[in-house]
Amino acid sequence: MTDILGAVELGGTSVRVMLADDQENILSQATFPTKEAEPSILDIIHFFNSAESKLGLRIQSLGVASFGPLDLRLKSKTFGFITSTPKRGWAFFNIKQELEDGLGVEAVLDTDVNAAALAEFSRISTGNIRNLAYITVGTGIGAGFIINGMITHGLVHPEFGHIYIPHDKERDPFVGICPYHEDCLEGLASGPAIQKRWNIKPEYLPENHPAWQLEGEYLALAAANLVCTISPEIIIFGGGVMSQQHLYPIIREKTRKLLNGYIHSEIISRNMDEYIRPPMLGDKAGMIGALLLAKLARK
Repeated sequence: MTDILGAVELGGTSVRVMLADDQENILSQATFPTKEAEPSILDIIHFFNSAESKLGLRIQSLGVASFGPLDLRLKSKTFGFITSTPKRGWAFFNIKQELEDGLGVEAVLDTDVNAAALAEFSRISTGNIRNLAYITVGTGIGAGFIINGMITHGLVHPEFGHIYIPHDKERDPFVGICPYHEDCLEGLASGPAIQKRWNIKPEYLPENHPAWQLEGEYLALAAANLVCTISPEIIIFGGGVMSQQHLYPIIREKTRKLLNGYIHSEIISRNMDEYIRPPMLGDKAGMIGALLLAKLARK
C-alpha cells in the first residue's frame, strides 16, 4: 500500500509545500511567501486540504524542515517550538502542534539544514560514507550533520552559523549583522552581510570583486574548523550565496592552506573538488529532506 506524505520547507522568505507518495512521486506542490506564524500555518493547511480534496487522497504523515532555532528535545516543555528567532511573529511558536492539529497527522520536525543533509546523504552512492556536513549560506548560515548515518542533535541542535571565526577588523572593519553576536560567521558571511558590507546584492557583484576572496576566506575558516572537529567525509555548501560557482575553488584552496598539511587524507591533499562540493540535489535538498522526515513517521 502506497503512503501519501506531506512535506513543508519553511524558510525565512518563502514556504514550499508538497504532496507526494512514498516513492517520491510529486502529486501537488506550491510556493508562497513566509508571513507571520499564524497566517503561514493557515496557508500550509489550506494547500494540503485543497490538494487532498482535488486528488481524493489523505496524507498519512508530514515532514517539516524549518528555520530555527527549534526545540527538538522530546521531554522539553517547548518541544516542537520555533524558539528564540528574531523573525517577527515566530518566536516561541509551537509549529509542530499547530500543524498536527490543523491536518490531523503526525508531523516530524527538524531544521532545514538537517533535512538537506539527510537528503544529500540519501543520494550518496557509496555505503562507505557515514559522516557528512551540509552548510547553507543564504539569508542566514546554518549546518546540518550526519554522524555515523544519523542526524545529529544534542543540547539543542547545531547552530553552526553562530560560531566565532577570526575577524581582522583592520582588513574588514565591518561590524557584522547578527543581532545576537554581530561578527559570528552568519554576521560576517551571510547574504545580507555581504549586501550590507558592499551596499549591493551578492548576485550583482562581479567575479573579480574583492568581496568573494573575503567571503571564501570566512567560509574556508568554517570548513577548516569542521575538518578538525567532527571530521566529516564530505562537506557540502548550498544556499543562495553558493549559486556563485566561482566561490567553490576559492573555499577549497583556502581550506587546504589553512589546514597546512596537518590532516593526513588523500581526498584533502589531492581531490578537494570531491571533498568540498555543491549539493547533488541543488535547491531541492531541503524539500526532499522534509519528505524523508515524513517517511520516518511511517516506520
